[in-house]
Amino acid sequence: MAKAIMLQGTGSDVGKTVLVAGLCRAAKKRGLKVRPFKPQNMSNNAAVADIPGDNNHGGGEIGRAQWLQAIACGVAPSVHMNPVLLKPQTDVGAQVIVQGKMFGEARARDYQAMKGRLMDAVLDSWGKVGEGADLVIVEGAGSPAEINLRSRDIANMGFATRADVPVVLVGDIDRGGVIASVVGTHLILPEEDRRMIVGYLINKFRGDVSLFDDGLKSIETFTGWRCFGVVPWLKAAARLPSEDSVVLERLASGEARALKVAVPMLGRIANFDDLDPLKAEPQVEVVFVPPGRPLPADAGLVVIPGSKSTIGDLLKFRENGWDRDLLAHRKRGGHVVGICGGFQMLGRAVRDPDGIEGSVTEAEGLGLLDVETVMEPEKTVRNVSARSVPFDLPLEGYEIHLGRTTGPDTLRPSAIINGIEDGAVSADGKVLGTYMHGLFGADGFRAAYLASLGVSGGGVDYRAEVEKALDEIAAELETNLDCDAIFGLAR
Repeated sequence: MAKAIMLQGTGSDVGKTVLVAGLCRAAKKRGLKVRPFKPQNMSNNAAVADIPGDNNHGGGEIGRAQWLQAIACGVAPSVHMNPVLLKPQTDVGAQVIVQGKMFGEARARDYQAMKGRLMDAVLDSWGKVGEGADLVIVEGAGSPAEINLRSRDIANMGFATRADVPVVLVGDIDRGGVIASVVGTHLILPEEDRRMIVGYLINKFRGDVSLFDDGLKSIETFTGWRCFGVVPWLKAAARLPSEDSVVLERLASGEARALKVAVPMLGRIANFDDLDPLKAEPQVEVVFVPPGRPLPADAGLVVIPGSKSTIGDLLKFRENGWDRDLLAHRKRGGHVVGICGGFQMLGRAVRDPDGIEGSVTEAEGLGLLDVETVMEPEKTVRNVSARSVPFDLPLEGYEIHLGRTTGPDTLRPSAIINGIEDGAVSADGKVLGTYMHGLFGADGFRAAYLASLGVSGGGVDYRAEVEKALDEIAAELETNLDCDAIFGLAR
């Protein structure tokens, strides 16, 4: 079995995903065969990964974070890198994906009872990820200080103690209270868990790090833990795909650019990293519009992203008045793109006769495309190669969706995916819908599409920018952390 080290956080969104990706890239640059692993993830931003040994399946689902971390390692993503993925559908329930495949749906309380069975899958995947590797870097979820959930934990100390993986604790100084969060974690952890922690690091520091010297001494006095370093605010992280929807709360309009793209922040928004390649374009401003605010009237393009609950988000779309804003946008000559669930919303109606998404089984669509969608139990999960019909350019992406969409506008497909027509385009060409995630990731298509909207100079090499950002983050971690000690403590 490969050696392993695990990063756990004092709370959610402390930067574990980026740190693991950066450490993976740093280890790769040292010539190590390194792999990422996250026992349990909760996110509606999913990627399609290989299912080893399953040649008849299109692929399986993992969190986008582990997809990114696999890129940092220079290896193909595998479903075993994230054996349990929770995809929230309501405030109290989620779809449960195990080793890439649909396992069931569970309310929060029911899921706690399910965890005992899921640990077996976690440990099975754990054994497979380490095969042929020198090092596995594990990412925890949430915080080990959630001791009310400890007895059935599979994501943090429950996993670390079973797999005997040493833990580095991550504290986020940007949110404040970092001394209390690190010391408090030490205080409330049971001794069995506390002894798994080999030290800690501080993340997201801004300014003169010497000003925190007394803080580090205080943490050492209270905990006895060693500090592996203080990581500055990593500007390059903004160029990486974001996994957690909590980041949407911090995204705001920036400086005026040639094209403003408005993206409604759906309650169950999924795979919003579809917008990242547009954000990377210097002449494009992407604005995520929170509930309660109108879609900006000066937007040239509105993108309706994916959703884990299409009917529920469609109803909320109307409650927010975004349907009226969208019609006004169209009357002004604006363009609209709907991706996956967003594509379904653009039709005349969405029907869910089997109640797959919930108790509401039908909703009127936004009516910008002459199509209708019927939800069906079988989920399409696959990586795809495609070609844009309007621009006759290659596309690469993936599909993760329920439902079948039909209607007159599908006679004008937006793409040909694996030889099959996909999506729909309005008669005037200004409304486009597709089931393919990753549409804007194709540099040639993105440049041509932006040119059709009057934006020149498009065509950033997005994948190269992601690789460059990973290299920059790895270099920052090598400078500011004792990586030799961290890797040396892996066992």
